[in-house]
Amino acid sequence: MIRDRSLILAISVEAVFHTALLFSVFLLFAGHNSPGGGFVGGLVAGAALVLRYVEGGPEEVRRTTSVGPEPVLGAGLALAVVTGIVPWLFGRQLLESATLSVDVPALGTVKATSALPFDVGVYLVVVGLVLGVLGTLGEEEP
Repeated sequence: MIRDRSLILAISVEAVFHTALLFSVFLLFAGHNSPGGGFVGGLVAGAALVLRYVEGGPEEVRRTTSVGPEPVLGAGLALAVVTGIVPWLFGRQLLESATLSVDVPALGTVKATSALPFDVGVYLVVVGLVLGVLGTLGEEEP
């Protein structure tokens, strides 16, 4: 199907896409101390991918991402499950959070929690799901 592409839409999506992805990563990392997290960050990244879909259809989404939805969804699910199970294997509660503090000379004390890999897993699950939905929308039946 050949259609006329809107120059204004293409330029607008190009301007907004990378900013939205960067904002989604910000929400992913800021989610422990303020509103955000893996789900909200994944939704913002999914919205950026929807913009690509509106601009050029499923072909544009496939060109934008170098990997299909299945590996992204699978890696996110595996990461979230492993992060939840690891404390249980060491006799702790399922999904119990741990904190790691490191003193960095130029930055001071940097803290990381085990909730971050879980949030990254949720982020990947949401992005993989959006990629899967966008890949199947508008396709012709075999």
